[in-house]
Amino acid sequence: MKRYWSRRIRDMVPYVPGEQPRDRVFIKLNTNENPYPPSPAALAALREAADEGLRLYPDPECTQLRTAIAAAHGLAPEQVFAGNGSDEVLAFCFQAFFDPDRPVCFADITYTFYAVYAEYFGLTARLIPLEADFSLPVGPFCTGDNGGVVVANPNAPTGLEVAQKDLVRILEANPQAVVLVDEAYIDFGGTSADTLVDRYHNLVVVRTLSKGHGLAGLRVGYALGHPDLMAALRCVRDSINSYTVDRAAQAAAAAAIADADYFEAQAAKVMATRARSAAELRALGFEVTDSKANFLFVHHPKADAKALLDGLRQRGILVRWFDRPRISDYLRITVGTDEEMTALCKAMKELMEEYR
Repeated sequence: MKRYWSRRIRDMVPYVPGEQPRDRVFIKLNTNENPYPPSPAALAALREAADEGLRLYPDPECTQLRTAIAAAHGLAPEQVFAGNGSDEVLAFCFQAFFDPDRPVCFADITYTFYAVYAEYFGLTARLIPLEADFSLPVGPFCTGDNGGVVVANPNAPTGLEVAQKDLVRILEANPQAVVLVDEAYIDFGGTSADTLVDRYHNLVVVRTLSKGHGLAGLRVGYALGHPDLMAALRCVRDSINSYTVDRAAQAAAAAAIADADYFEAQAAKVMATRARSAAELRALGFEVTDSKANFLFVHHPKADAKALLDGLRQRGILVRWFDRPRISDYLRITVGTDEEMTALCKAMKELMEEYR
């Protein structure tokens, strides 16, 4: 019953997250979680922070965490904003930088939360169709009349990366608008736009610790950009809830970022497994995009994607299927451990044999 719902949300279609099953044990390759545990240093910091100090509010400015992030990116703490997961940071960005009277543009096939944010905050969305090969067409983002630009890089769910020269072209074509680059999956072989922050004052880069750092359950994300833009994010935050990142999360996240060797080793394992799994799926006749993320985006010309989804589930493996135009015959498969991906490829081979 929606009798008491506000008009703003009565007809909203919210974002639908990937399934988190409770009825049985699955090989979970549907929500892009890291298959490896967080840094031992992060876990130690988490345990240390879980003491009697929890009776006190956390540092609203996330000073320790922002300092660690700034050091990792070669920036100043004033160029960093920390939030409760990158989804919250993205929501703050949509409020801080985009106005209803000027359209914000993003791809027609990308992270579906962007469209949800646009509708929720009363913005006009301009959807730019991806090319037939799912690459990003740069020209339509450079018309000069945009009120904002959002680019997921690498894109989700395709996994394709946008070249830095193309991001620079978009930045230079939109000097009066913020270009928001969502780098949720940048840790797995992509090139970050963090090196462009000092050069382009209209750039905001959003990152998460959920993927590469294996801290999805902790909910920590951040933004990088000019201090004036970070001040706008603080204005939004402090108009809603000044204490968004808790004490334990700040401590663990700072330790995870400082443990660069562990982070790089785990990302390298994911990338190696991704390459091997993509080769095995291609050998089975699947078309696989050149993913720079911790997932594969696959299609088989002789098999129905929904039928494959159901067949995998019957075999105890969860992947993601999107009932959306242009991609309803594709599956998005999170890169798991070597053992999990071996099981996935074995199940796919069995299903393809059934088709034949």
